[in-house]
Amino acid sequence: MKRVLVACGNGIATSTVVAQKVREACEEKGLSILVSQCKLLELSGKANDFDLVITTGKFTGDGVTVPIIGAISLLTGVGEDETIEKIIQILQ
Repeated sequence: MKRVLVACGNGIATSTVVAQKVREACEEKGLSILVSQCKLLELSGKANDFDLVITTGKFTGDGVTVPIIGAISLLTGVGEDETIEKIIQILQ
């Protein structure tokens, strides 16, 4: 089972929307994932314990060794399919 960390400003609102879309997309592809959420400020200390990090805000990735995907498109709908495809490719 792959582990995904979704981060937003406060770790509540937008990360919940993104986490749900990622869960649904992975379920459709038959991928089993565990999704956790956090604040962007917590990301540096938590990210390397996961297989993928998805953010809804700016994150430089300093010290993070796992793939990081910006997911504003999952909130706006613009480029959503491409972002979902990148997520699926990384998690397969």
